[in-house]
Parts: sequence; structure tokens; C-alpha cells
Amino acid sequence: MGKINLLSQETIDKIAAGEVVERPASVAKELIENSIDAGATAISVEIKGGGIEYLRITDNGSGIEKDQIQIAFLRHSTSKIADASDLASVRSLGFRGEALSSISAVSKVELITKTKDSLLGASYIIEGAKEISLTDIGAPNGTTFIVRQLFFNTPARKKFLKSESTEGSYVFDVVEHLALSHPEISFKFLLNGKEKLMTSGNGSLSDTIYQIYGRQIASNVLDIDYEDDKVRLSGFIGQSVIARGNRAFEHFFVNNRYIKSNNLSKACEEGYYGFLMGHQYPFFVINIDFDADVVDVNVHPTKQEVRFEDEAYILELLTKTINNRLRKREDVLEAHIDEPKPVTHSVPLQVMPEATSQQPSFDTDYTPSIASAEKQTVAIEQEVKPIKMPEPFERDRLEKIKAQVTAQIRNDTPYEKKFTENNKGGEKYEQISFLKKEAVKEHKIIGQVFDTYWIIEYDKNMYIIDQHAAHEKVLFEKTMARLKNNEMTSQMISPPVIVSLAPQDVLLYENYHEAFEKIGFQISSFGGNEIAINGVPGNMLNLDPKMLFMEILADCGNYKSSDSFDMIVERVASMSCKAAVKGNNRLSIPEIKTLVDDLLKLENPYHCPHGRPTMISFSEYELAKKFKRIV
Repeated sequence: MGKINLLSQETIDKIAAGEVVERPASVAKELIENSIDAGATAISVEIKGGGIEYLRITDNGSGIEKDQIQIAFLRHSTSKIADASDLASVRSLGFRGEALSSISAVSKVELITKTKDSLLGASYIIEGAKEISLTDIGAPNGTTFIVRQLFFNTPARKKFLKSESTEGSYVFDVVEHLALSHPEISFKFLLNGKEKLMTSGNGSLSDTIYQIYGRQIASNVLDIDYEDDKVRLSGFIGQSVIARGNRAFEHFFVNNRYIKSNNLSKACEEGYYGFLMGHQYPFFVINIDFDADVVDVNVHPTKQEVRFEDEAYILELLTKTINNRLRKREDVLEAHIDEPKPVTHSVPLQVMPEATSQQPSFDTDYTPSIASAEKQTVAIEQEVKPIKMPEPFERDRLEKIKAQVTAQIRNDTPYEKKFTENNKGGEKYEQISFLKKEAVKEHKIIGQVFDTYWIIEYDKNMYIIDQHAAHEKVLFEKTMARLKNNEMTSQMISPPVIVSLAPQDVLLYENYHEAFEKIGFQISSFGGNEIAINGVPGNMLNLDPKMLFMEILADCGNYKSSDSFDMIVERVASMSCKAAVKGNNRLSIPEIKTLVDDLLKLENPYHCPHGRPTMISFSEYELAKKFKRIV
């Protein structure tokens, strides 16, 4: 063991700062929460250089007495609690007494403050935990913190920060969360001198949602308000029309404190069961109010994690409250549907004649498929009786079991065995031959089932092609080839499509606008937070420009700052699959032959850009076993 050293106070402060100050957003959070605890009704946040070079927080709160300023910057000095017993009933946002000490240890801080009873304000400058000056100055009531050159004395930590635009977006997230949790406070956010957010502070959460996210979201939310002797749930949940492709719009607050919780997210998403498609996530702003003694916020230095006394009860309550509210919305229709009569169903297989150059005719008067009938039955049952919800996360458990069984079935199929066995020798297995030019001539197209899957017989195997996944793959590869050869085209649209963006989306678009331009979008500013879509990629003209743009933008929220520009372009290009033919669309034999021809030209035609298989196969031998022809 080496010599044991007693660390200096400066070193201790820098180490301690790492627990609270991770990035500019951490600084903003701590200082804004102090402003809220000081009774501020208006808070202004300004950043430059992503908040790394400059961050200013100004409020109209109670201010700090001059003789208290130096004490405020000492470790574990706080006005929020006096001893350990106060932790059981703490309601303020900040209470650890580490924020100012930690921030001043790794940056250059200037404080300007004045209380309403003081004639003069005070200016205090402290850099790297070293006091520079404390003087009297003229100042308005309230407090202003100016933080410059974050991590100037700890370069090893500074290099782990992300780009200025990314760090700036994190600061905006903090302001957004605090504005939503405190609609009674007016928030203003400026980025590099430009105003990006302004809330009225009139106490209305619905108005705050409108001011942050715009009309589309604000007009498609439903209020929730539930209270019992244990807890109160309040806030707004979004209808399915404003669902997104990620969880960026899921906001939880416990006693008006923003928190993160995977369990709470899953419980709320469970409440949307039957109202959202897979891989879609809802918008909601939900505040959970408890008595202070049944929730522990003293779990993590950032106070974004909490422990509940009875978490299972809260999870179940969230699921039921959301689902009941969504179903209540449907009651307005006052639909009257007769009791369904029991019927027998058969699965229609559209049997095709031998391939010809002409499109075959279809018998449209056929019995509804099982899948279609089941959807209708579920819809009728939802109208005539309440949905019986499973216990919280019971469905998750069943889905895991189902996934395990499905995986086992797939591992046992000859399709998988052939893949493994035929690749042991380094040769491509039988499915490759299915798409060779000489093999295509021998394809026997049997037909289309469920208006989605094509059945083709070849070499004692039955191949099933997912037309949507296959077309996705073809479009993606064509798009990437055009990008590589600089052949992407734009199709101009008139009149332009105007899109109103939430401030967060504006920042996201500014970060990735070059990728949009690369694949063929033509977009210009329309003033404020609005943009005008003047042109779209040539291969996506048949899609809704606004919907396409917003879906791609939502996907951009999942990118990492370490992603290269080419990788981002590739991911954006993957959205070309939106133009692919969908399931439940009837294709002709010439169309499916063209699709197969396009597939055989690809290096890897067996998976769509998202990793799903484009085709599967069943051997004649496997089918014979299933029908007990072979024991």
C-alpha cells in the first residue's frame, strides 16, 4: 500500500463537484431550483457555447443577504433543512447544500443579488473555489448567477462533454421540465442571444404545454385528475395522434420535482395498450403528489430518482387511470352496435393462375379473414363492455414467455437449420439460390394471403415474402446508391407545407438540417418556430410531407453525438421505407415479380433496414411432418 495522504480542501471540492456538476445542464438545474425555492415568479436562462462558456440565471426571488453570501458557497450550507429530521418532510427542490460549492469549484462564478429590504445589492466573484471579491453595487431585487468557463481547471472532465449544440439541448430540457412542473412561474430561455422559449407563468399547465409544444399537441391532450387518501395524479395525457417514436415527451413529476423512472414509464405505456401501435410512445405530463413521508427523494445527488413506499400501488393506479381516461373519450361517440353473432371464418388464399403479363382478376366477394374478423370482434367488445385490464406488468411477463416460445420454434425450423448447416462450409445456403436469375424462372407464384404476404413455391420449398419488408429493403438500397453517387433528387411542392415546431424540435432540426438536405428535403425558415417544406425527396412524393418530416425528426432524437455524418445520413435515409407498399395492400403478379427481381439485385436481400426478415421458408418435408404424413 502506498503512503496515505490527506487531501487538500481544493482537491476535495473538485472531487465532490463531480457528484453534482456533470455538465452545463447540471449547473442550470441546481441554480434554477434555487431560484424557485427563493420564491421567484420570473426566471430567465441564457447560455452561449452550449452553456460551457457562459450560463446566466436571473430571477426576481428573495435574494441573499450580503453577510450570508460567503456562507452560501461553503459545502453543506443550506437554508432548506436544519438537521437530519427535516429530510423526512423536505418539500424544496434543493436541500443538500452542495450546489454553489460544487459549481464554484470548477468554474468562474459571478453572483449579483439584492433583497427587497436592502438599499444596495452585492457582487461576489469566486473562481475555482477561490474568493476574488465581494463589493456593494446597485442591483434590482432578486439574484443573478453568471457561470463562465465550466471545468476550466479540470480539463480531463471538460473533454468528456458533448458538442455545444448537444449540451445546449440538455439545458433546454432542464428549463422545459421546470416550466412544466411550475406553470405559475414565467420562464425565458435564450440560446446564443435568440429567444427559444417563453412561458406566461399564469398557473395554467395547458397554456404552458401550448407555449412549449405548440397548437397541435396542446389541442390533442386530455386532462387527468385522480385523488384518494394516498396520492393525487394530475396533468395531461396525449391522444394517439401525437404519439412519437421515442420517449422524449414522457414527463413525470413527484411533488413537482422532475424524475426518471422506467417502471413509471412502463406503467403509463401499459395504460395506452390498444390505443397505440408498437414502437410508438405517448405524450404526457403527469404530476404525482404524495405526503412527504411516503416518498424518498434523497436517493441520488441529482435528485432525479425516488423511492416510493408502495410502488406497486402507484404503478397499477397509473395504468388504470390513463386507460380509463382514454376509454372515456370514446364514450362521446354514443355508438350502438348489435351483439356480434357467432360466425365461422375461413382464411382466404387468393389462388392465382400461372404468371402472365396481364393483371389477374380477383374475387372480391369472399369470407372475411380470421385476422380481420378478430379485429372487428375486439372493437365490438370494447364498445359493449369494459376492457378487462391485466394486473400491472402481467402482460409483459406473458410477452416474454411468448417471445421465448417463438424463439424456440424458430430455432427448430429447417429454415434455421439449413442456414447453419449450409454455412459451416462457407457456402451460401439454399435461400440464395431462390433469388438467382435461373431460379426465378421456375418460381410458381401461389398467391397473396392477408393482402400482405406472398407465397411462392420453388424446389420443394414454400417461400413467404413480406411485401412491406421487401419493398423497404429495395427502396433503402436504391436511396443509399443514389446518395453514394450524388444522384438524390428533390420534388418541389406547391404551396409549401408549413410546420410549427416545438422549441426542442427546432434545436434538433438545426443539428441535423444537413442530413435532411442531403437526402433531398428543401426546407426554409418561415419565422419564429415555423419552417416551410418546399421540396421532398423524389422517391417520397406520395407521402404526407409534414408527417414524414416529423417522423424523421423524432428518430433524430435517438442519435448520439459520436455518430458520424454519414451514419446519420444513412439512418435518415432508412426512413425512405415510409414510401414502401404497406401490408393489407393487394399487389398484382407483375408487381410482385418486379419486387422479386429488385430483391435479387441486392447483396443482402433477406432483412429490411430495421432487421426484420423479408422472407421465410418452409420445406415440403416440414409441412408433411406438421400434417402427420411423416411420423
